[in-house]
Amino acid sequence: MGVLITSSLNRHPENLKVIRKKAQEVLNVLESPDGELSISIIGDLEIAKLNKKYLNREGPTNVIAFPMQEGDFSTINSNLLGDVVISIDTAKKEGELAEITTKERFYQLLVHGILHLFGYDHGESEEALVMEKKSKNILVMLNEIDFNTDSSGQY
Repeated sequence: MGVLITSSLNRHPENLKVIRKKAQEVLNVLESPDGELSISIIGDLEIAKLNKKYLNREGPTNVIAFPMQEGDFSTINSNLLGDVVISIDTAKKEGELAEITTKERFYQLLVHGILHLFGYDHGESEEALVMEKKSKNILVMLNEIDFNTDSSGQY
């Protein structure tokens, strides 16, 4: 499977092929090149429903990660990491507040969600620092690679 991307919307921060390549590169950096994950790009209404159903929280959020390496289904497939669900609406709002592009905020959220699939957390201040440092390092690496070319250098 590798990286599967679904979207209920016609608006994305970038070409889905590039998003897939960047997600795969994150898996490579995290030493899980054969890892499998799904990324869902949805709106605030849909993520608010998931937030209520699975986390018992009201309203939309930016990203929800559903890890499959722990819990009842952890033995199904050792490569199955889980799902990352991102609200493009919230990513856009947060990007505007932070004075960055929606695309930049989207990738911050994508990396954040993938790190959660690998067990990173930000509940404790020390854990949060580790997760934040790892996230920043990965984002710097992603910005250094041109994902708009294939292996032959063609666009």
